[in-house]
Amino acid sequence: MPRPSRRTVLATGSTLAGAALAGGLPAQATAATPVATPATAASAPSEDAWRTVLDDADLVWQKMPKTWYEGPYLGNGLLGSGIYQEPGKNAIRFNVQHSEVQDHRPEFGSLFGLARLPIGYFTLEPVGAVTGLDWRLRLRDAELTGTLTTDKGTLTIRAQVTNALSVLAVEVTPSEGERGFAWVFHPAQSISPRAAFQPIPAGYEGNPPAESGEYDGVSVSVQPLLSGGQYVTAWRERTRGERRTLYVNVAHSFPKSTARDRAVSTVRAATRLPYDALAVTHRAWWHAYYRKSFLSVPDARIQRFYWIQLYKTASAARRDAPVMATSGPWLEPTPWPATWWNLNVQLEYWLIHGSNHLELDAVTRALGEFRDNLTAEMAAPYRADSLGIPRTTDMHLVNGGATSNAQGYGVGIPGQDTPTPEVGNLTWALHNVWLSYRHTMDEKILRDVLFPLLRKAINYYLHFLEPGADGRLHLPATFSPEYGGNTRDCNYDLMLLTWGCRTLLDSAELLGIDDELAPRWREVLARRVAYPTDTNGFMIGADIPFAKSHRHYSHMLAVYPLYELTGRTPDELALIEKSLAHWVGFEGALQGYTFTGAASMSALLGKGEDALKYLGQLMSRFIQANTMYKESGPVIETPLSAAQSLHDMVCQSWGGVIRVFPALPAVWKDLTVHDFRTQGAFLLSAVREGGTTRWVRLVSEAGAPCAVRHGITGAIDVRDGRGRPLRYEDAGDGAIRITLRKGDSALVTAKGDRPDLSIEPVTANAPAARWGLPV
Repeated sequence: MPRPSRRTVLATGSTLAGAALAGGLPAQATAATPVATPATAASAPSEDAWRTVLDDADLVWQKMPKTWYEGPYLGNGLLGSGIYQEPGKNAIRFNVQHSEVQDHRPEFGSLFGLARLPIGYFTLEPVGAVTGLDWRLRLRDAELTGTLTTDKGTLTIRAQVTNALSVLAVEVTPSEGERGFAWVFHPAQSISPRAAFQPIPAGYEGNPPAESGEYDGVSVSVQPLLSGGQYVTAWRERTRGERRTLYVNVAHSFPKSTARDRAVSTVRAATRLPYDALAVTHRAWWHAYYRKSFLSVPDARIQRFYWIQLYKTASAARRDAPVMATSGPWLEPTPWPATWWNLNVQLEYWLIHGSNHLELDAVTRALGEFRDNLTAEMAAPYRADSLGIPRTTDMHLVNGGATSNAQGYGVGIPGQDTPTPEVGNLTWALHNVWLSYRHTMDEKILRDVLFPLLRKAINYYLHFLEPGADGRLHLPATFSPEYGGNTRDCNYDLMLLTWGCRTLLDSAELLGIDDELAPRWREVLARRVAYPTDTNGFMIGADIPFAKSHRHYSHMLAVYPLYELTGRTPDELALIEKSLAHWVGFEGALQGYTFTGAASMSALLGKGEDALKYLGQLMSRFIQANTMYKESGPVIETPLSAAQSLHDMVCQSWGGVIRVFPALPAVWKDLTVHDFRTQGAFLLSAVREGGTTRWVRLVSEAGAPCAVRHGITGAIDVRDGRGRPLRYEDAGDGAIRITLRKGDSALVTAKGDRPDLSIEPVTANAPAARWGLPV
C-alpha cells in the first residue's frame, strides 16, 4: 500500500472545540453520553459488561502485604495512599503523600532542592494481634474494602481517596473487642529521599521537624519549609453509630503559609458528609471514566493487568495535576524524587490515547504552561531561539541550579561534556503532544503548543549541525540515554531531529505558516547523515557501537515510537529485526521497559507471538504483586507502557492507516474492543470471533482522511450509520479508503454478513490467579 503523504495524514476536515487543551473530550467521545444504535452501530457495552471485566480485575489480599509493591493503593492524581503492614509492628500503614508537595530551594537542584518531599503516614493500630485479612481493591469504585481479623475481633474497612474534596476517607466498623483501636499519625522527615542514596550537597539540610497540634477542632501536622511556605496534613475522626471514619487532607503553599487554613477547612467540610455520601460523586466519576472505552482479551492475567493500569493511571494522573513523577503520587524511598524526561514521562502517558482518556493529559498542559521555565534552563547564548528540557525537573519543569548530576541533570550543550549533553528529551516529550493532537485533531494543540515549542527544540540542534567532508550534515557529540559516553551523530538525536523537521514542515503547511526556517528543515531531511549502523544493527552513534547490555531503546526511536522506520523494504526490515535481536540479546542490564519496548516493536512487525512472549517475560520477571514495578526505587512507567504494548497488538494507526488487530498471537482467537481512539480522531469498535474478524466500525470525530486495514478476508460490505452502502476504494495491502465527514460512521463486514454488534467480554482461554496476594 502506498504510504500517504504526511500532509494528508495531519490534515483535518474540522477542529474539535476545546478538546485536550480544555482538559476534556468532545461530547460524542464521552461513553457515558447515550447514543443511538441503529442496525449498523455497535451497541455500547452494557453496564454488566463493564462490571464483569472490572470486578474480575479486582486485586485481592488474603495475605498481609508488607511493602508498597505488594499492597493496595488509592489516589486522585494529587493525594495518594499506599497501604501495607507497618514494618515490624502489629499495625497497618496508610501512607499519605501528595504530588504537589515539594521543596523550593532551586540552588540545590531538582533532586535535592526541588525534590518531592515525604509527608508521613497513619497507622491503624488494632487492640488485638492481627491473625488474618481479606481485602479487595474494587476497581470499579476505586475503593478498598474488607476485613482485618485479630485475636480480639474484626475491623471492617472501607477506604477511598475522593475526587471532589481530595480527602482520604477510611471508615472502620469494629467488633466489640476492637472498639478501642486507634489511629496514629507519623510525620516523615522533610528531606529529599535522594539523601538516603547519594551524598548531600554542601549546605543542604532537611527542613525543620513538623509541628503537631489542633486548630479549629481539627488535628494538624504543620511542616515548615526553610524556603518559606509549608505543607500541612489535617485530619479528624467522626463516629456515626458503630462506624468511625477518618478524614485526611494535605495542602501545600509557597511562599505563603496558607496551607493550614485550607487543609483544615477541607477536613471540616468533609466530616459533615458520611462516608457513603462522599462515595456518591466519587463512584460516579470512576464509572464514567471506565465507560470511555472497552477492551477484552482471552488472556485473563493480561486483561486484569490492563484494567488495573487504567485504574492506576487515573489514580496517578489528571490534566491539572503535576506531570507524573517517577512513582506517581505515591512517594516511597527513592533516589529519583523528581519528574524524569528521558523516557519515564513519555512512557507514562502513551496509554491515554488509545484508551480514550485525553482528560489525563498533563504533558500537553504542562509544556504549554511552563514554557518560559524551559527557556531559563537553556545556556544563555541559546535562550532567544532554542528550547530543551532537563532530564530531571520539578512539577514546574525547573531543574534549578544543580552543579552536578547528583543534584539534577541539565540540558547540556552538544560537543561539551558538562553538563551531560542529553538534548533530545524535549523533542521526544513533544512527540507525546503530537500524539494528543493526532488522536483528537485539535488544531489548538498544534498551533499553541506543538509547533512553537518544537520549532525552538529543533532550532537548538540547528546551531550545531555542520557539514562534513562527505557533504552530509553531522551533529557533534551528544548523549544517548542511558548508555554512557558521548558520541558524534548520536542516533537518539538524529532520529528525533528527523522526526521534528518532518513534523514542523507538515504542521506549518497545515497551519498556513510560511516559516523562514522551512528551507533549513528541508535541507536537514535531504542532507542529514545516515543513522550509524554496523553489522549488529543500529549503533549508539558514530563513535560508540551497541556492545553491552542496555535497558533503554534510545538508539532505536526511529522504529518505535516514532515509526519513521517500519520495515517498508527488505533491507529496512532486516535492519530492524537485527537491531532488536541484538538489543534484547544482552542480559545483565535489561529492565522491565526493555520488554515493553520489544513487545511494541514486535507488534509493529506483525509478530504477535513475539509481542506476547516479551509481555510474558515482563510479567514473570519484573511486575510485582500489585502490578507496580521497581528498580533501585519505585518507578511507575513500565507497567503503564505495557498497557500501550497491548494497544499496539490490538490496533496501530501510524502513517495515516488504522490497522485492526495487527499483531495478535494465534491463541487470541476472540477479542473485543470498543471506542478505541486512533490517530485521525476515530473511535474504533471491532470484534474477533474464532480467529476471524467479524466486523469493524469507525466513528469520525473530525472528518479526517480514513484508511483502514480491516483484516476481513474476501469481499466486504461497507455501510453507514443508517445501514446504507458506503463508497470506498481499495488502498492496497488489505486496506480501504473511506470518506467520512465529522460525525459519520462506517461499518465493515464480510459481504452479506450481518453479525451481532453487541460488545461483550470474551471468555478467557484459561483461569489465572488474581493480582494482589491471594491465597
